[in-house]
Amino acid sequence: MASTGYWFLATKPEIIDARGLRCPLPVLKLEKRLEQLRKGETVIVLATDPMAQVDIPLYCRQRGHECRTETQGEVLRFFVLVSGSAEAT
Repeated sequence: MASTGYWFLATKPEIIDARGLRCPLPVLKLEKRLEQLRKGETVIVLATDPMAQVDIPLYCRQRGHECRTETQGEVLRFFVLVSGSAEAT
């Protein structure tokens, strides 16, 4: 498969809509979903809580997942690529 430069476009990612939820709920929803995904799969988290901009990337980094962030108005989009073990710290 040729690389497009956009690792999150390899498969159709699931979207977790956490808009309107306060932290830690967006992270907890992500954590629950990541337990069901395999390495290489992607999930997108939509959030509006400003603390998610710190909490979600930190959670991913601590567990070995890749996380890219985009902002569209007040909505934060986190593209999370499962790339490590959920047990990693």
